[in-house]
Amino acid sequence: MAGLWFEEFTDGMVFNHEWSRTITETDNVWFSLLTMNVQPLHIDAHYAAKSEWGKPLVNSLFTLGLLIGMTVNDTTLNTTLANLGMTDVRFPKPLFQGDSVKVRTIVRSKRESKSRPNEGIVNFYHEMTNQNGDVVATCERAALMRRRPKAA
Repeated sequence: MAGLWFEEFTDGMVFNHEWSRTITETDNVWFSLLTMNVQPLHIDAHYAAKSEWGKPLVNSLFTLGLLIGMTVNDTTLNTTLANLGMTDVRFPKPLFQGDSVKVRTIVRSKRESKSRPNEGIVNFYHEMTNQNGDVVATCERAALMRRRPKAA
């Protein structure tokens, strides 16, 4: 499904995104190393085994990227111009390699752009849960969205 135009979003609209995704060791290690985050809690199983978690934690920036990415098909695919910001990012429970996640999005608000007449700003709340239904990540996101093109 392609993303929605600015006009198609309504306050309170809920998306229960169909995608689910199991996070692998490769996802976690490669992302951590590609971003030069050499925190051993992410990339060293023996080190992480001695931590309070007993196993590697998934890199929080990978989690955030996955949280946003899993929403794109239903909300912003080909209709967004830019992410304007992400705020109130939270990771209330740990996420581990082997966990499977799902995402839900709520449209918090929207407004027309004051400076760009063909665009508007949509504020989203995203929430990620693991296979047990535990919330593992949340964030607020503002996106600059295209308005529906006028008919020729």
